Amino acid sequence: MKKSLLAIFLVISLLIASIIYLNTREVTVNVSLADDLTFQVYSDTSLDDIIKSINGTYKDEKLNTKKVGKHNYTLTYKNDDNRLASYTFTYEVVDDVPPVISLSSLYYVDLGSDEDFAKEVFCGDNYDDKPTCQVVGNYDFNTVGDYPLVYEAIDSSGNVTRKDFTISVREKKDYQVPSSEKEKIDFKDFYQENKTTNTLIGIDVSKWQQDIDYEKVKEAGVEFAFIRIGTRKGIDKDFVLDPKFKENIEGFNKVGIKTGVYFYSYAKDKKDAKKEALWVLKELKGYDIKLPIVFDWENFSFYQEFNLSFYHLGEIADTFLETVEKEGYQGMLYGSKYYLENVFTNNTYPVWLAHYANNTTYQNEYNIWQKTDRGVVDGINNLTDLDILYK
Repeated sequence: MKKSLLAIFLVISLLIASIIYLNTREVTVNVSLADDLTFQVYSDTSLDDIIKSINGTYKDEKLNTKKVGKHNYTLTYKNDDNRLASYTFTYEVVDDVPPVISLSSLYYVDLGSDEDFAKEVFCGDNYDDKPTCQVVGNYDFNTVGDYPLVYEAIDSSGNVTRKDFTISVREKKDYQVPSSEKEKIDFKDFYQENKTTNTLIGIDVSKWQQDIDYEKVKEAGVEFAFIRIGTRKGIDKDFVLDPKFKENIEGFNKVGIKTGVYFYSYAKDKKDAKKEALWVLKELKGYDIKLPIVFDWENFSFYQEFNLSFYHLGEIADTFLETVEKEGYQGMLYGSKYYLENVFTNNTYPVWLAHYANNTTYQNEYNIWQKTDRGVVDGINNLTDLDILYK
């Protein structure tokens, strides 16, 4: 019995000694990373992208690239001895994308005007919510003359964009801006030109089209219609149902024309966007739509009032569209070619492209093309947007 107890004691002692040894010996860490650990802000970067070799296994994870600056990351993994190991490294997030300015080369201003021209120009940045947007040079709205100037935008990372332009101050009614009256386009001609086995030809309407004869619109060949469901009275203002929405959706559905809806947004943040989406869903109850719910944000003429980076505006669009898709609808983003290319650069939703041209130069995918705003459609008295939907 004494020998058995002694043997058990020796075995236990050896086990304890082994455990102490395993726990006290140094953990082997052998990690080799990419030479350059500098990444563009909002870039899609993961551990797999930067780990060249490692003595063990790890779970791939995304690096946080949403904030400019240096970041420490501790990688925890199982090494080849099946022991937990850790390795800390530093990476840097940078923003080298300059701000965006959209303005013409010449502006006419009435003598004595009190407008704040600097704030009325579209000026924004991919990362900075409030880039510095300013006019460089001297001008006087109280003195007639031409003033050559520079519009300058500087973001928080020091990126700069500058554009030359001229303000021409004139006596009121002392000048005329050249008109750009475009040729009207008959829907039947538009249909013939753009109809294929892979397209549907349609329109989008709101209160601006006033009373519509839906039977005549159907007979004209219209195959779908997007209807404005509503908007708001401004930033943080009340919701407004388009006065013609109910009449339009019931009228188009009655004659068998497929419908979708769009909402003209003034959302300033994600919370606001969700509120707008929930309002749309509430107003849509009881109506049948076969086409998407579209998010339409076009407040670029006073963009600086929102204090929004393009990334945060993209989050607003995503929030609205995620909310409607959770309820079984398809979401879609509306935008002009310029703003899709320069602002909504991270969009992953289907696109309704607005580009009034015979041939679009937009390079990314789009599902609907709003090709003109000069359409003449039987059954509608006012000019109407004409659209092509790609199946």
